Amino acid sequence: MNIDYGTRARIGLMVPSGNAICEAELHAMLPEGVVALITRLELRGSSEAELSKMLDRLEEAAGLLADARPGLIGFHCTAVSTFAPDRAAEIPARMMKATGLPAVTTADAILAALQALGARRILLVTPYIAAVHEREITFLAAHGCAVMGGDMMGINTNAEMAQIPPEAIAAQARAAARAAPGADACFISCTAIRSASVIEALEAEIHMPVITSNQVMAWHLLRRLGLQDQPKGFGRLMALA
Repeated sequence: MNIDYGTRARIGLMVPSGNAICEAELHAMLPEGVVALITRLELRGSSEAELSKMLDRLEEAAGLLADARPGLIGFHCTAVSTFAPDRAAEIPARMMKATGLPAVTTADAILAALQALGARRILLVTPYIAAVHEREITFLAAHGCAVMGGDMMGINTNAEMAQIPPEAIAAQARAAARAAPGADACFISCTAIRSASVIEALEAEIHMPVITSNQVMAWHLLRRLGLQDQPKGFGRLMALA
């Protein structure tokens, strides 16, 4: 029996407590010899209070992950890490101070992926309620990325997001691409939706790179670890250094 203990790299990740999707997608994207060690921070819904509360025990969770000696620590929640530009910088700084380890967030991964793709005109497709969707538009704009179009589903909880059929996500992205031609990339945001399986087919249909929250995090983690693996089946981004 071949058991993968992370002989090449171990990654420590914090994810929302209500997220039942991101682990499966991340494990599918990480190559052999690289494992994610995952813990949870409380988050089920999308209110400002709930999103802010997810950070209450950030240092404690990061410190516990550090006990397993990962190569780096990651905070993996799109809505919290893109809540505001200053928060995007604050979260990794707090994790690094608590652990002495390199630290990244989903927001870092999104921006790195868009830069690698040379994408500045974005379609933003999300399952979010309006406030979360609008904050993400503001966050992207603060980093030089204009949201040209997109769509949101108005869904509040991680449990509900997990139930969205992948085809519904793909249909949402197709409609956004038809309504707003001229974008450089389509970003399907949220770590709690089943989006990994639609990336490659969508890229062929809408003729632009498609990125997702779990995909960009897997790619960014690998590149931050100095690994140049190119997992197949998850879009153009994975082939970039």
